[in-house]
Amino acid sequence: MKYEIVMGLEVHVELSTASKLFCSCSAHFGAEPNENTCPACAGMPGFPAVLNKRAVELGMIAAILTNSEIADVMTFDKKNYFYPDLPTGYQITQLFAPICQNGSVEIETSKGKKIITLKQIHIEEDAGKLVHDTRSGTSLVDFNRTSVPLIEIVSNPDFCEAEEVIAYLEKLRALLSFAGVSDCKMQEGSMRCDVNISVRKKGTQALGTRVEIKNMNSTKAIAAAIEYESGRQIDALETGGELFQETRRWDDGKGITVAMRGKEEAADYRYFPNPEIMPVVIDKNWLEAVRATLPESAEEKYARLIGLGLSEYESKRITGSKALSHIFDETLKFLNKPKDISNWLLEELLSVAKGDNKGEDDIKINSEMFAKLIGLVDSKTINRNTGKALLVKVLHEGLDPVAYVEENQLGMVSDSGTIQKAVDEVLAANAKSVDEYRSGNEKVLGFLVGQTMKKLGGKADPQAVNKCIREKL
Repeated sequence: MKYEIVMGLEVHVELSTASKLFCSCSAHFGAEPNENTCPACAGMPGFPAVLNKRAVELGMIAAILTNSEIADVMTFDKKNYFYPDLPTGYQITQLFAPICQNGSVEIETSKGKKIITLKQIHIEEDAGKLVHDTRSGTSLVDFNRTSVPLIEIVSNPDFCEAEEVIAYLEKLRALLSFAGVSDCKMQEGSMRCDVNISVRKKGTQALGTRVEIKNMNSTKAIAAAIEYESGRQIDALETGGELFQETRRWDDGKGITVAMRGKEEAADYRYFPNPEIMPVVIDKNWLEAVRATLPESAEEKYARLIGLGLSEYESKRITGSKALSHIFDETLKFLNKPKDISNWLLEELLSVAKGDNKGEDDIKINSEMFAKLIGLVDSKTINRNTGKALLVKVLHEGLDPVAYVEENQLGMVSDSGTIQKAVDEVLAANAKSVDEYRSGNEKVLGFLVGQTMKKLGGKADPQAVNKCIREKL
């Protein structure tokens, strides 16, 4: 308790452009190794960089969303370092005149709201990817990611606990994904985070020795890394150990951070202006044209969902994912029952997707068919269990649930005489359970309901069956 954690974040976000930052190669994720390459992004001499205008516009949107001061003129620079996945021996980035500075993002944690301030956002190209084969002791290089456009969002050291870091990343993810800046899929590397962390005694102002934990792409791993690294640094200070300014990586298997190299300073990269790329002027007309394209934000959508009668929990869950939000809005066009849609979306659809090992952002469903299915259950044309089974077919096959119910005679049994007859037969065949119920064991009621539903082919209303059994007992 004598110490406090001080952290700043560098968040790398891949921009949702069709092509790379400085050439026309596809920026699509998932291609075969080195499929999306050309002489320019492979670092061959004589192929000058040509700037992607859309990448600049997406950078402008990110600046608007983070309340940043947008530059009138931005420039590009060369950051020199040598690594096998950087074919030119330098990275094109922004240091001297980035696209924006001095932004802010409001987060909310269990302790309330807090403003995180930003030093800057700059546009840069990504490096390639090394694939290490431990069996042969060799490394392979995939240049598909080389020159894919990124923004790097650099915060000030405003974080003091892991909960704030997670809240900030989730807020950025919502802001940027809803605006179409990036899909922000951490599992695919389109959103990555470097955590700069130090500890100091409470009440002091001087920052401690800073350690950078590189390329984190999971909120769970980030929280674990912060806990381990802060503890490691406190132990060192308590026992007289020495801390070094260095870059470390997170070993998820062992649950520890591991030293990679000494931490570089700006001078080590020998930045200098890139003479091949002209300065970019961002005038008011261009900026306002970009601002006019902004869709409804996650915060605006949250307020709208609350207005539709959804709970804070439901609204937060739906607006936490662009895919879920899109499904909700599209389904609402066909069925004006927000609460029912939310219930099916957050309970049943997510459950099916989890069974398919799909994340929230990977769910795709025909919203019109989804609305029809919810409507069938709501009107008691089919019961909920039948609806759940049909949801799998709607999701996987896109079938029309109305036509399928008619063709397969899945309509709910509502005739009271039919239900009573089935109940009588079940009670007669399960005299022991009847006696147990009358002796005070209400748990057997579920068994009797299940047996009756089975006899009726699963097509009756469970509530009607339950009521009938209780009356007869």
